[in-house]
Amino acid sequence: MAENDWQIDWLHPDYTPIINERIRRLKWVRGNPDQIPALLAFYRDNIAQFIMDWGCTSDPRNIDIGVPVTVPFILFPRQIEYIEEVIYCWKNRKNLISEKSRDAGLSWISVAVASSICITHNEVNIGFGSRKEDYVDSSGDPKALFWKARKFIELLPEEFRGGYNKKKSSKHMRIAFPNTGSTMTGEAGDNIGRGDRATLFFVDESAFLENPRAVDASLSATTNCRIDISTPNGLANPFAEKRFSGKYRVFTFHWRDDPRKDDAWYRMMQEKLDPITLAQEIDLDYAGSVDNLIIRAEWVQAAINAHVKLGIEPSGHRMGALDIADQGKDLNCYAWKHGILVQGCQSWSGVGSHIYASTEKAFHLSDENGIKEVYYDSDGIGSGVAGDACIINQARKDQAVHGINFVGYRGSAKIFEPRGQMVYERYNEDFFLNYKAQAWWALRMRFQETYKAVVEGREYDPDMIISLAGDMPELNRLVNELSQPRYDKNKVGKMFVDKAPDGMASPNHADTIVMLFHPESYSTSLWDML
Repeated sequence: MAENDWQIDWLHPDYTPIINERIRRLKWVRGNPDQIPALLAFYRDNIAQFIMDWGCTSDPRNIDIGVPVTVPFILFPRQIEYIEEVIYCWKNRKNLISEKSRDAGLSWISVAVASSICITHNEVNIGFGSRKEDYVDSSGDPKALFWKARKFIELLPEEFRGGYNKKKSSKHMRIAFPNTGSTMTGEAGDNIGRGDRATLFFVDESAFLENPRAVDASLSATTNCRIDISTPNGLANPFAEKRFSGKYRVFTFHWRDDPRKDDAWYRMMQEKLDPITLAQEIDLDYAGSVDNLIIRAEWVQAAINAHVKLGIEPSGHRMGALDIADQGKDLNCYAWKHGILVQGCQSWSGVGSHIYASTEKAFHLSDENGIKEVYYDSDGIGSGVAGDACIINQARKDQAVHGINFVGYRGSAKIFEPRGQMVYERYNEDFFLNYKAQAWWALRMRFQETYKAVVEGREYDPDMIISLAGDMPELNRLVNELSQPRYDKNKVGKMFVDKAPDGMASPNHADTIVMLFHPESYSTSLWDML
């Protein structure tokens, strides 16, 4: 039985059954040593299973919750997905940007993956780098990557250490596995990438490198697979540039992916950390220190399951929104809501397809979720959706199937209620450059109102807030995108939106939410919210 077959209460874990199972399994292995080569061959293609079957991790903070410092390394789903992503990138010679909330455990997982690969594969060399040498290897320092690696290896049964011997196989910035001829090597600072060629290379806290351009140049000739791991450090660094370029595979490990953390943990972090640190290192808000954000990360966090927090049963209009992409790097995206609750958000690539197929997919998603009205971005390439929707609706009518009303949303349109006021003592026509700016501001007001209700306990209008379903599959991407756009003013003082600052990719997920709640989709005066 594998460890992931056990039901773990992550907030109050009991490792006794798992330890007993490991003892039983190890007795079998030692009674059948001829089976060890077959087991290693199996683990060669099942690295996550190897870690869960035999690995241990260590955390001195476990004492605080009455758990042993050293415990079986049991992976939860998002950690397994990270391992699978690393293996995929290695096998396919791709680079990976891994963004993480503080204390996500990716450093432990990375050294465990690297050690396991070295134990099960012949003649690989896996590199690790960080901005300081002590962060890579420092004797007796649990924060150092190679301290974690040695700990992981030494806690494995002797049969599964790859011949590792503490005295003979371990040197400063180097760990060897005699049975496979594989190695792990460390580098730091400006020397990252100047050593041996590497099968794959992990760069820890990549956003904090002092000379990242030099590291980029060195590693480009060192490895075909580079794994960058970091919490955000603002937008003015190559890590952030790559993260939002749309050219790299991106893996997001948000604190909500960790079953050991809950809203109570987040509130504790709010009390401990300053707002900028909280935004960047917990909420993965790259622009946490930027003043001209339209929607702040803490507002978005407050909106996750806000209907549950406030005891509201969603009701009202069911609506969908479609953001069309071409065959480039942008994604098509469809979102749907019931009243104030955004129930789901799904994206797909348009590469090798066409607008008709994406419109057809939006019909299918609408049927699945009981949606009969869909807003779509009718500016630019989205203009073709109208004709495609007519064709599909006619075919549905011929088959006696109800139609779905597709309504164009134009960010370039005129201001809604030009003499109304969404900003104190400013007419809408004097404040907003176009309808896109007004629609984003309307969404901002909803998130701000939600934050005031959930976090500050203020009175609120239940129809003027927003809630994001906490179980939607693409929630993390949506959360990040909602806090990406910034606002600025032109020469005559009208507000406009910069959705992709600093070359970031277009926020397709967030755009669909703007369409779901744009001002013309409801008639209540937004100013009444204040």
